[in-house]
Amino acid sequence: MKRWIPLAFAALLPALLASCEARPIRQCDTAITRGKPMKASTTYLYLLRKTPFFTSLTTAQLRWTIDHSREWEAEPGTVITQCADAGDSAADVWVLLDGGWQLEHGGQAYPSGHADPGKWFGARQATGTCRLVAHEHSYVMQIARADFDAMLAQGFAFGKHMDAGYRYYGVIFGSMPASTAGSREGRRPQAPP
Repeated sequence: MKRWIPLAFAALLPALLASCEARPIRQCDTAITRGKPMKASTTYLYLLRKTPFFTSLTTAQLRWTIDHSREWEAEPGTVITQCADAGDSAADVWVLLDGGWQLEHGGQAYPSGHADPGKWFGARQATGTCRLVAHEHSYVMQIARADFDAMLAQGFAFGKHMDAGYRYYGVIFGSMPASTAGSREGRRPQAPP
């Protein structure tokens, strides 16, 4: 009986790989290529409503967000994304829903919680080499660039969170990187002194 187990796994492996290949790359690449795997998770409206990045959204906007994003569960040490990532998900925006992550750049680690200026990240904010790593058990949301741009075009109230993040990343990277969305006034915020 025990020798049938490896044979069963060998028979199922092609089907499992094919199911991953049939989905968009960004849904499968994180779990396969980043070392410690992230697990797909379910986004609940009542919890998303309490997450600082999303507290100003209407119920309809929260539902739209859930329908146009992907939630992941990440264990400590999981690399969420890298600045030099050339994959399809390189332009995606990441939001920390719960837990903590740190941006590693220039030999330094910059930790953030879900209420800090660094609670969102997009590789467009970066210059040079960096990576975003969960430093505690966390839940993160991945939003494709096109979907995030659509949210901004629809007037989702992310302005104060985006502006705080631009200032935060401007200090880390030593310059004000190109904005993901720009501020509501059409100008980029200045880095703090």
